[in-house]
Amino acid sequence: MSQKEEIAATLLQIDAVMLRPHEPFTWASGIKSPIYTDNRLTISYPKIRRLIAEGLVSLIKEHFPEASLIAGAATGGIPHAAWVADLLQLPMVYVRSKEKDHGRGSRIEGRIEGGEKAVVIEDLISTGESSLQVVRALWEEKVEVLGVTAIFTYQFPLAERNFKKEDVPFFTLTDFHTLIAEAKKRGTLSEEELHLVQEWHRQFV
Repeated sequence: MSQKEEIAATLLQIDAVMLRPHEPFTWASGIKSPIYTDNRLTISYPKIRRLIAEGLVSLIKEHFPEASLIAGAATGGIPHAAWVADLLQLPMVYVRSKEKDHGRGSRIEGRIEGGEKAVVIEDLISTGESSLQVVRALWEEKVEVLGVTAIFTYQFPLAERNFKKEDVPFFTLTDFHTLIAEAKKRGTLSEEELHLVQEWHRQFV
């Protein structure tokens, strides 16, 4: 079993990813979806969070070996960023979706010296826009962002286009197609349900 398959199987096992083709979930954006991802559940499982942290470390060592700072995207990326930063013995910050409305009004928590080379840690990539907002916030602080790593991507072409437009590479531990294949293998999806999920995904191409 490849790492992508192992991570996908693990997410299915703990219901961090749920598939419900006949009773679609409603995303915050209003999209009706047969799939819902809540990777925050992974923090409750020591072996799984370790597997994810080590996987993210491997991605960083392979693609961004010059990284000098780990940046967690609030809120889902924060705990994973902390574990990754600890394993790599690198400083860490996290980036809010917007500035605080009290205190110093900070958007980035942690110390930024300027000139760092950062890797952003996310739990999930859909369109990529929330990840790129984190990237832009770091750019404003004169941080060079090497790229983004995440646990899972829906593999929407829009995300590919958004990251490419900003010239920001991204890599994930697993993805939509791997997860669907694992769900079919586990008997989680019937042939009819698999077809429904695939048809839903095609509308985003």
